[in-house]
Amino acid sequence: MPSFFLALLATALAAFGGRDQLLLVRLAERHGQSGALLAIAWLASAITAAFAAWAGFALAALLPPAAKSMLAAIALVLAGAEMAAPWRWRRMEEPTRSTAATLIVLVAAQLGDGARFLILAIAVATGNPVLAALGGAVGGGAALTLGWMQAGALAGAGWPRALRLGIGAALFLTGLVIGLSARGIIG
Repeated sequence: MPSFFLALLATALAAFGGRDQLLLVRLAERHGQSGALLAIAWLASAITAAFAAWAGFALAALLPPAAKSMLAAIALVLAGAEMAAPWRWRRMEEPTRSTAATLIVLVAAQLGDGARFLILAIAVATGNPVLAALGGAVGGGAALTLGWMQAGALAGAGWPRALRLGIGAALFLTGLVIGLSARGIIG
């Protein structure tokens, strides 16, 4: 059960202010806060969480225990780096309001983000991909729901970016410490 709660909390924090959440904010502002849009967001979160947990479990099965620690450390470093990376938005052009297109775009925005790297790291570290995927899906869906509910308030706010930078720095440093510890450089 710890992997479920760890994945839930880590994913919710890492997804806050992320590309997928801000994309959902913009879609909700442009097309309205429909239940269908929220359902698509939750489906995207479940798909990417399951993929990240499965990838972590598959990689962990191939590695000896010491390498698992390094893989988890690398995933944490990548998550921290992704959260700190700046990105630009282009004006959205979605005249069809296609649910399939929205799902594909949300999945693509989530596949390489920090939250999914954390789900991968948790699946590797705990060896429980099912609970990591469930926790990651709920945490990611909760962050997306918050974005959907607060569409107008989050769009121009600067504090989500500052929060992401702080969380990203903490993840990056945690990954470095775990990596150096796994290599025996620090004790």
